[in-house]
Amino acid sequence: MLYSMTGFGRAEGKLHDKKFSVEVKSLNGKSSDVRLKIPAYFREKELVIRQMISKKLIRGKIDAIISIVSESGDDEYGLNKDLFRKYYKELNGLKSELSIADADIMSSILRIPNVIQTQENDLNDEDWNLVSELIDAAVSNLQNFRKTEGDSLEKDLRHRVDSIASLLSQIEPHEKERMVVIKDRIRKNINEFFNNNANSDENRFEQEIFYYLEKLDINEEKIRLAQHCKYFVEQLEQEGISKGRKLNFISQEIGREINTIGSKAQFSAIQQIVVQMKDDLEKIKEQLLNTL
Repeated sequence: MLYSMTGFGRAEGKLHDKKFSVEVKSLNGKSSDVRLKIPAYFREKELVIRQMISKKLIRGKIDAIISIVSESGDDEYGLNKDLFRKYYKELNGLKSELSIADADIMSSILRIPNVIQTQENDLNDEDWNLVSELIDAAVSNLQNFRKTEGDSLEKDLRHRVDSIASLLSQIEPHEKERMVVIKDRIRKNINEFFNNNANSDENRFEQEIFYYLEKLDINEEKIRLAQHCKYFVEQLEQEGISKGRKLNFISQEIGREINTIGSKAQFSAIQQIVVQMKDDLEKIKEQLLNTL
C-alpha cells in the first residue's frame, strides 16, 4: 500500500444560518508544512488545527482553508468606512497637488491594512465542534485521494523495479564474451609490455593481472542489485502509510550497484543494458518525490 503526497479534500456543513466549509490541499514536501487561512476568531484554535492536520497527513506542503458564510449576509469582513474616508481625502489631495492622472485611488485604498476590517465574533462550542468534524472529514477525503494516486504510483514503481531486475538477467549471457574480450585486451597489452620491457618481473606482473581481473568482476554487484530490487518490492508490500523515504534510500543503493556495474563492465553490450537500468531508476526517483 502506497500513498501519494498530493491530494485534495473538502467537507461542508451548516449550523443555524451559517455555512461552513473546509478545504485541504497537499503537495510534495520533505516535511510537514501546514499553511492556514482561517477566520480571525478561530485563531485561538490555530495550534490545535495544525496538529489535527499534520498528525494525519504526516508530510507535504499543506494548505487548509476554513470559510464561514452567513446566509443573512453578516459575513466575517466589513469596510472600515472612517479609515477609508481618511485615506481617500489624503490621497485625493496628493493626486491634485502632484497632478497625478488616472490614479486608481479606490483599489489602492482597499489594499491598505485595516481598511477591510474583521467583524468581531466569539468562538462558541457549536461552531468549533462542527469545524473540527469538517476538518476530520476533509482530511479523510484527502487521504482517499492520496491512496488512489498512490495505487497508480505503486504500479509504476513495481513495473520499473521489475524492469531493472529483468535487465539484470540479460547481463549474464554477455559475461562469457565480455571475459574473452577483456582477456584478449590484457594479453595484447602483456605482449606489448614484455616486448618493451625485457627485464620485467613476470611473477609480479601476473599478480597485478589477477588483481586487475578481480577488480573487473561484477558478480557481487549483480547479487546485491538483485537483493535491493527484491527488498524494494517487499517494502512496497509492507503495511503502513509513510514509506517514501525508505524506498528512496533503497533506490540510492540500487543506483550505486548499477553505476559500479557500468564502470566495471568495459563491454558495450552490458553498458547499453546499464543505460536502460539508469533510465528506469530515474523514473523511480521521480515517482518517489511524490510518495509519502
